[in-house]
Amino acid sequence: MQQNMPRILVLGAGFAGLWAAVGAARKLDEIGARSGEVDVVVVDRNPFHNIRVRNYELDLADVAIPLGEVLDPIGVRHVTGVVEQIDLANREVILAIDGRREHVSYDRLVLALGSELPRPQIPGLAEHGFDVDTYAAAVRLNGHLAGLGTRPSAAGRATVVVVGAGFTGIEVATEMPGKLKHAGLASPYRVILVDSNPVVGATIGDHARPVIAEAIAALGIETRLAAKVTGIDATAVTLACGETIPAQTVVWCAGMRASPLTATLPASRDGLGRLSVDEFMRASGLPNVFAAGDIASSLVDGSHSTVMSCQFARPMGRFAGHNAVADLFGQPMLELRIDWYVTVLDLGGWDALYTVGWDRRMLLSGHEAKLIKYDINHKRIYPPRTRARAEILAAAAPIVQAPPQYRAMSAV
Repeated sequence: MQQNMPRILVLGAGFAGLWAAVGAARKLDEIGARSGEVDVVVVDRNPFHNIRVRNYELDLADVAIPLGEVLDPIGVRHVTGVVEQIDLANREVILAIDGRREHVSYDRLVLALGSELPRPQIPGLAEHGFDVDTYAAAVRLNGHLAGLGTRPSAAGRATVVVVGAGFTGIEVATEMPGKLKHAGLASPYRVILVDSNPVVGATIGDHARPVIAEAIAALGIETRLAAKVTGIDATAVTLACGETIPAQTVVWCAGMRASPLTATLPASRDGLGRLSVDEFMRASGLPNVFAAGDIASSLVDGSHSTVMSCQFARPMGRFAGHNAVADLFGQPMLELRIDWYVTVLDLGGWDALYTVGWDRRMLLSGHEAKLIKYDINHKRIYPPRTRARAEILAAAAPIVQAPPQYRAMSAV
């Protein structure tokens, strides 16, 4: 990849990376940069943008958006490759592309490599466990579930053990009865939610927890709390207490950590491996480097750190891309500030819940919350699909969207 012009290199094409690239293109258009004056390049291991928060759903037909659909109309190049090393001293990144190594230089770097699911060394997890961490993993899980109905009747065929009772685990578990029914399995199904904490949704807060408990009880979901998995095979899960649960499906949803590439950089990291960034999305202690999304931690309201979610990744990406261009051209950068926080949690056939504030006060639950969740998952977090350059650029304006609304509420 030749370097004959200044380059803004974006690593990752998730919610932060995609919007960082579009945000950079928008800022270049705003300042009147000529075509070819600055090279904006996105690198991702996949040629698509995954609507990752939908990976727990049954229908995955529209959760992998080709990067070219969004980036080609605005003149942003995209490369399918794996980031192997970041060389800060020489301002270059080493990529693995089609079996070869390529050195790509940059003038400004935006780190948006996201997070990944930690996989502990539990016997059998790698061979027999499923997850929804990536699009490929979600497709694999849904394919496995669809095939259960054709298997001979056996103990555990209609049993799913979901490990991890946080946001992802709850959404996976509550969606599972519908998936098992769709697979043609005869009721009763068993869905068992396992967590090392003494409660479901330990980090979700006291206000929402009773609603979640009501939902999982209504859906017939069992729990094993203050429990740890010690072994998995093709037919069962073993817990530390000695219980063996016959199950042909185990879905691992326990935790998230920032991309391990952060550990190779001379910078401070938090307990989740995230880089500290300032209000302009500049990575602390890393010259010419911005970071956004799950790989970064920012005090967006002066006291609360961002959460690993698309709610924060998207605006962080927009501002990081905008500010990378502003910094390159010596223009004032914009401070990202987000003064609100909401949670909309899907609860499968029971509907959903909506909380507001960092203490997650219950605002709404039931069908109307489900409609809001659908609107978020299927519309709000998507980039424009029209291939219209002006529309795509406009969507990356460095602003913070208002919270999702419902018909009976004013702005949160």
